[in-house]
Amino acid sequence: MDKLRAKLHVKHELGRALLAEFTGTFLLLLVLNSVVAQAVLPKNKGVLGNETIGVNIGIGIAIWFGVAISARLSGGHINPAVSAMFALFGQLSPVRFLLYFVVQLLGALFGSAVAYAVYQDAIFGFDGGNHQIVGNSATAGIFASYPAVPIGLFNGFLNQMVATAVFCFLIAHITDKRNAYPSWVQPVLIGVTFVGIGTAFAYNDGYPCNPARDLGPRLFTFIWGYGGEVFSHRTWSWVPVIAPLVGGILGGLLYQLLIGFHTPQDVEEKYVVLTGNQELKPLTSKDPEESAQA
Repeated sequence: MDKLRAKLHVKHELGRALLAEFTGTFLLLLVLNSVVAQAVLPKNKGVLGNETIGVNIGIGIAIWFGVAISARLSGGHINPAVSAMFALFGQLSPVRFLLYFVVQLLGALFGSAVAYAVYQDAIFGFDGGNHQIVGNSATAGIFASYPAVPIGLFNGFLNQMVATAVFCFLIAHITDKRNAYPSWVQPVLIGVTFVGIGTAFAYNDGYPCNPARDLGPRLFTFIWGYGGEVFSHRTWSWVPVIAPLVGGILGGLLYQLLIGFHTPQDVEEKYVVLTGNQELKPLTSKDPEESAQA
């Protein structure tokens, strides 16, 4: 394995980061779409149908591990809205943000394709091969978000923006080094945070809160026979792309303005005895490697 690692190891730091963002987002969408499929496809919901809380927990766990596996290499964003927030903080250049967005989108597309492959027979049994956007036999909602019938575009935009703002506000808090959350626990907390987002904001139009998570699967369904209506239905498709980006920036700004700028920079001091003159000097415990950005 060491010889294989030496041959296959990506030496360029940006290349490693992009590979990690692709892989983390791929895993997120593979698990997420599969969780939703189990909620939608059973004819007898009492046999295998997940209740809403089951969907929320499954997606939260998918985010937990998507962030965890990619955090050391890329920061574990797996979400362009989160990347936009860290670009606002100056931790991501505009070019790097765009590259992250592209690989996150590709990861979401391929993750959705594999989830479809796993559930293709069940999907065919449910809709008879007549892939529909809405209706009793609709399966497009397994992959991308579609609004509930009574909701308008403004309300839908507001729902997505507020949900993502809350999510990114909490991510900014969790990943702020001044709050001293250990790096290993940050992905867990981010996953749990999204469970809370789902239980609070899912009713109106789902809660993608992630442009790649919605646009990637939507592109897949367009390619795979659901037709152009996946983009034209109620002129909705732009909302879960633009609103989360606005929400991510808004959430990051609010965190810094209301909390972050006012949090003391407390650095724990440890003392060691230096040889020679036996002088006591402080040694900070701050570790620049310790970060798990979502």
